[in-house]
Amino acid sequence: MQSSHTDTIAAPATAQAIAAIALIRVSGPLAFSSVFSIFKPLKKGLTTDTIESHKAYFGNITDGATPIDEVLVTFFKGPSSFTGEDTAEISCHGSLFIQNEVLRLLMHHGARLAQPGEFTMRAFINGRMDLSQAEAVADVIASTSAAQHRLAIQQLKGGFSKEIARLRQELIDFAALIELELDFGEEDVEFADRTRLTNLVADIKQAVDSLAQSFAYGNAIKNGVPVVIAGKPNAGKSTLLNALLNEERAIVSDIAGTTRDTIEEVMVIDGISFRFVDTAGLRDTTDTIEMIGVERSYQKIKNAAVLLYMFDASSGNDAADLAEEAATAAGFGIPYVLLANKSDVAPPEVLQQIEQHNNAIPISAKNNYGIEVLKERLIQLSDIAENTGSELVVTNLRHYEALKNASAALDKVNTGIANRTSGDFLAIDLRQALYHLGEITGQITPEDILGSIFSRFCIGK
Repeated sequence: MQSSHTDTIAAPATAQAIAAIALIRVSGPLAFSSVFSIFKPLKKGLTTDTIESHKAYFGNITDGATPIDEVLVTFFKGPSSFTGEDTAEISCHGSLFIQNEVLRLLMHHGARLAQPGEFTMRAFINGRMDLSQAEAVADVIASTSAAQHRLAIQQLKGGFSKEIARLRQELIDFAALIELELDFGEEDVEFADRTRLTNLVADIKQAVDSLAQSFAYGNAIKNGVPVVIAGKPNAGKSTLLNALLNEERAIVSDIAGTTRDTIEEVMVIDGISFRFVDTAGLRDTTDTIEMIGVERSYQKIKNAAVLLYMFDASSGNDAADLAEEAATAAGFGIPYVLLANKSDVAPPEVLQQIEQHNNAIPISAKNNYGIEVLKERLIQLSDIAENTGSELVVTNLRHYEALKNASAALDKVNTGIANRTSGDFLAIDLRQALYHLGEITGQITPEDILGSIFSRFCIGK
């Protein structure tokens, strides 16, 4: 992002592939003149001065006297455009040759190729959206499930931004009073009531902490709820993964210890992404490679949101003591489902025990029995369905870290008030809290951070 933000830029806004239609976006001070240098509109007398904003015009792209393509060009006059600048969008046929020719001609007439995310970065710079909304653009494009899309759209609309702006403004109002006190330091006056400040900081900190806590949900939605399939060797873990995915993803064998490493796959259930992790069987072993696999299994369980703990219900030894299996699953300290696999051939007394256990589900991974019931339980255990509606949910790690830093600064303000710290020290901590909240929406953001954020966008967005 070292290039000038006042250049005229151009890039394909659709995938670089053969398609029926392709769209090339141009933005900047020379956008209209660059386009009219190669665009011959069908409408007579049409010029850069007579075009209407938000209107499409039919014509031809030509290289001198050589026709390139018949196109539709839509013009958007700034600031009423995505970037806030004069913008043109050329809809041409999706031939790679045509796309490259149009871009080459635009480069020849005053434009340069846009960098990744540069159109959205200009929208941010020109005040069309704040930084958190700009990041939501990338999330909307990358969304692969209904839940991801719902949260990204909510952030794009500015709900999260408005809440951050409200919290910042409340702090700014009080920080101004603290700063005013510093101007009258020799007169020992207090403009900011300390009791009111204590209550205000407590309310703001509660809101900030609530947003930070929502990151667990938001991160799960964005990256998939981590669900670990664990249990003893030969319990049917790999068979279950294959049944959930409806494909032969994991090797299935009667030989104990076949799975030596973790296998991860993502699946969408009712609009929510789940990241399933098949693990090595949990047992004591002297096999060096298997020991590494078992160790990795425990690490994956530690980082999981939900544990699917499987046991062989057809085996008298394992199924006879259901309480022991449940205790093992519960011992990991995370939400779990006890899966009684091979229940289609389990003894009646074992099935009766399973049905009486609240957290147990009888399944047959081989025959797909109980899989739909398991999916319904996963939706319940993910605890996400109710958190994707009206509540604000943080999905971005950068936002989460800024919120945690703001909360820490507010803790210092609280401590300072309790210890009757002077206004100059309170002002420092208030400024820190304001700084971290400002990082989220872009009021305070170093240039290198902006470059890092927008470099992850696709070209043309």
